[in-house]
Formats: sequence, C-alpha cells, structure tokens
Amino acid sequence: MKVIQTSLPGAVVIEPQVFGDARGFFYESYNHAKYVDAGITSTFVQSNVSRSSKGVLRGLHYQWPNPQGKLVSVLEGEVYDVAVDIRRGSPTFGQWAGVMLSADNHRHFWIPEGFAHGFCVLSEHATFTYQCSALYDAKADASVRWDDAALGIDWPVRAPQLSEKDLKAPLLADIPAERLPLFVA
Repeated sequence: MKVIQTSLPGAVVIEPQVFGDARGFFYESYNHAKYVDAGITSTFVQSNVSRSSKGVLRGLHYQWPNPQGKLVSVLEGEVYDVAVDIRRGSPTFGQWAGVMLSADNHRHFWIPEGFAHGFCVLSEHATFTYQCSALYDAKADASVRWDDAALGIDWPVRAPQLSEKDLKAPLLADIPAERLPLFVA
C-alpha cells in the first residue's frame, strides 16, 4: 500500500497493491493495521454507496457537530474528488485538495473529520463508496457552496447537475462560526 500526502495535512490518498492476471484482479481495500500505520486511526461505523450520472456534483458536505471522517473510493467509473479544510483556526482553513478516483486506479481518499467533501462524475456513471467514522446525523448535516469563489476549487465541470440542497448551500464565509468544526492541534 502506498500513502500519498496531499497539500492538506491528514488528507491522504491510498494506493493499494493490486494483484492481477487474465482472470481479473484482487486488492485489499482496507486493513486496519496498515491504515493505523499510515496515520488513519478512525473506526468505521457506517458504509454508503451512491451511483451518479456524468456531470453530477455532490457536495460540499460535512457534519457539525458529530463530524464524519470518510474513506472514499470508486467501484465503477471515474470522479474528481475534493476535500476542503473548514476547521476554524486551522493553518489550512479554506484550502482544498483534489484527486482523481476511478475503478481503474483503485485509489482511496481519506477525508478527515472537520473537512467538507464533494465529488463530480466524469464517466457516464460512477458507483462511489464511503466508509464513515460516525453515523449520519440529519441534525448535524451541513454543506458549503460547491462554487464558492473564495475556495477557488478547479472543478472539471462547469454546469454540474446539483441537488436542491447543494444549490442552496451557503458560502463558507456566511456559515456561522459555531456551525464549523474547530481545529485541534
């Protein structure tokens, strides 16, 4: 397993070792001991799968309080995946990291607690999986506007298909401080 650091401390890309032959392939998608060695110590308590069409953008979502860390990957298709540090007081507050995830590259992306997360679908369809460190909490569910100019995310789509929730998401600067996670060094 290869661990690739992003520009955001704690948000890392995991490349598993893939064993393939004429029959197909095999890889270990999660191994607790190896992930702990890589600095990912969260326990996963909820697993989600979504399927989306080309041009769909989901995000930028987070929970506060009761934040969720997410280990994400793609089982079918290709997405551009983004993590944004929204922790008040963080040295990287408002900064983002993006990574291509696909069924072909088998990459996983760890988005730590306190970060907002979103992705857009680049293939005809994508089946996306999330391993979450906390259960979904509807009362804590929140979002940041996907095209917030202050964030400057370079999405590879210009007119994505969005949910009503994502269309109405506030700019990061308009979210009250008490509705954002706090950075703890």
